[in-house]
Amino acid sequence: MQPRMSMVTLGVNDLQRSIKFYSDLGFPRYGDEESVAFFKLNGTWLGLYGREALAEDAQVSAEGSGFNGFTIAHNVASEQEVIEVMNQAVVAGAEMVKEPQKVFWGGFSGYFSDPDGYLWEIAMNPFSWIGPADQE
Repeated sequence: MQPRMSMVTLGVNDLQRSIKFYSDLGFPRYGDEESVAFFKLNGTWLGLYGREALAEDAQVSAEGSGFNGFTIAHNVASEQEVIEVMNQAVVAGAEMVKEPQKVFWGGFSGYFSDPDGYLWEIAMNPFSWIGPADQE
């Protein structure tokens, strides 16, 4: 197996609200299905599906609250770009969770949560092995 992440699918409470949020962030939507949404990203895909329907598909409970146990990261090239993306997310309806700031590992990052509480880290990573240059 070649390790890769092909798609991240988020189970959302209000599909239309989430489609609008990610569209407002500039994510390019593929297709116009009503029960699911796909956004083509650089090197991967983001899927949005109703929370209940996604849980049913995986045969697990849709109940859950608090921290989901993971974050999604988007790396950019500069501290200024971190600030710009964070501001764009807030304008689109995100909640600022952690203001952009220098972090212990040498980078600069902040966090926002999308309309369903999924945490996104926007980061400038000084290490060349993980960043925008890695995108396909």
